[in-house]
Amino acid sequence: MAPTLPELPELPDVPARLASDGPGWHREVDVVVVGSGVAGLTVALESADLGRVLVVTKDVLATGSTPWAQGGIAFVHDRGDSVAQHVRDTLIAGAGLCEPAAVEVLVSEGPDAVAELIERGARFDRDLAGDLLLTREGGHRHNRIAHAGGDATGAEIERALVAAVRADPRIEVIEHALVLDLLPAAGGFAAGVGGVVLHVMGAGSRAGTGAVSAGAVVLATGGIGQIYAASTNPPVSTGDGVAAALRAGAAVRDVEFIQFHPTVLYLGPDARGQLPLVSEAVRGEGARLLNAAGEAFMADRHELADLAPRDVVARAVMAEMTAAGTDHVFLDGRMLGEETWRVRFPTIWQSCRRQGINPATDPIPVAPASHYFCGGIAVDLDGATGLANLYACGEVAGTGVHGANRLASNSLLEGLVFARRIAAALRRAGAAPAPTAEDGRAPGLVDRSLVAPLQQAMSRWAGPLRDADGLTACVVALRTAAAQHHAGPGAVPGLEAWEAGNLLTVATAILTAAHARLESRGAHGRRDHPATDERWRQHLLVDRTAEGWRRTPQPLLPGPVR
Repeated sequence: MAPTLPELPELPDVPARLASDGPGWHREVDVVVVGSGVAGLTVALESADLGRVLVVTKDVLATGSTPWAQGGIAFVHDRGDSVAQHVRDTLIAGAGLCEPAAVEVLVSEGPDAVAELIERGARFDRDLAGDLLLTREGGHRHNRIAHAGGDATGAEIERALVAAVRADPRIEVIEHALVLDLLPAAGGFAAGVGGVVLHVMGAGSRAGTGAVSAGAVVLATGGIGQIYAASTNPPVSTGDGVAAALRAGAAVRDVEFIQFHPTVLYLGPDARGQLPLVSEAVRGEGARLLNAAGEAFMADRHELADLAPRDVVARAVMAEMTAAGTDHVFLDGRMLGEETWRVRFPTIWQSCRRQGINPATDPIPVAPASHYFCGGIAVDLDGATGLANLYACGEVAGTGVHGANRLASNSLLEGLVFARRIAAALRRAGAAPAPTAEDGRAPGLVDRSLVAPLQQAMSRWAGPLRDADGLTACVVALRTAAAQHHAGPGAVPGLEAWEAGNLLTVATAILTAAHARLESRGAHGRRDHPATDERWRQHLLVDRTAEGWRRTPQPLLPGPVR
């Protein structure tokens, strides 16, 4: 039986497209990739033989979420492990909303994707015999996570991929460029996507606003963490790809599921922006969570104790904080010893030492913060969206792999595997640049002063635990703020204003979905609906039509569940 959708409150007014100067230059390429993390760079490398490939990145090539990934990359490698076991762990963590076929693709194609990454120069940590060192994280029942530089896996993967892209003359890169909107194909967005409008922030032959026509557009823009006041995400994670796709008419899927990492370094009640992560791998090595009284509490909450899935641990941490009236708990890794901290977790060691904390002698204060976007732009197993010639992969995409809660260290693998599948699909399609149409929608702009009240409202009412009253209050707060902060006729388009418009669009989509899902599942917790409801064991699509925002329940595809 289909679930009942509650009536939506009046939603904020979001831009139909972002206001900017008209394009002052134009390019034609075969493939344009937006984003330069593990997903975007892999697509570019895999597609380099298809013609002219352009990578557009908001900052420099090596900036984004990938370099911040500490834990590692999960894949079946050890003889005692199996595809079936990795699939099972992923499905369990996903709380009933993973697409089994997508998970099967991820896990079965993962080893080859990692092998190719190693061939491209990524150096993972190995033992004296030369074998990969494998460890565990939350939700995994087997050691299957490879890491590099101790806790610098993402940085090493990014280094290797950036070097490979720089060395490939078939790939052009434009840095410091924000993609404002997608270009409609001739016939409008109903006929598909024909390219992108972007703004290059800096001097040069392609400075200012320009247009790129392409046979295929691949969005790999990462996450949305900056909709919250505190996040592990870098400042560039403002949901630009999700917002652009929504403005073009694409649907997003399962966007209510935002994973809050349970162990982010606590820097005080007024800490804002990107906060240091304390990787789950620390608990994989034996560290334990302690409450304010110094008591370990996870053993009574899950069979995997401190290595339970992240949604379980985050809620347990919040429950302990509420019970004690505190705003953090502690992670005790003193048993690991200073050498392990320095060698295995050098990044975390330095983050703690900068705050005057010695993890070898002091428990580390930690608290949950927004971390990973489990949903995203709805795509199929080849990364194709509902709009012709538009693809998405990585954190921006809703592949169905993560379901309601991401299994630790599956994200880097997802970027690799689905990037390769997109390139294979492009090879089969053989698309070339086609004529584009003018985007006749009225442009809009949101003033940058909207961002602070938006982040405060989302953090207060749309975090790991929600309820109808709070979500409605959040919608009202955003609607009021949007009305107050929409830019007037004298406003000048620019990066901060464009990011504000994207954040407002993404936050509205998330609130639309979170308000509709009347249950608690995975990373979406409802105080007023604390149970998991089997009627809600289905995806929720959100898109924006000419008539307004639309929510559509979508049953899971039939497929085997191991």
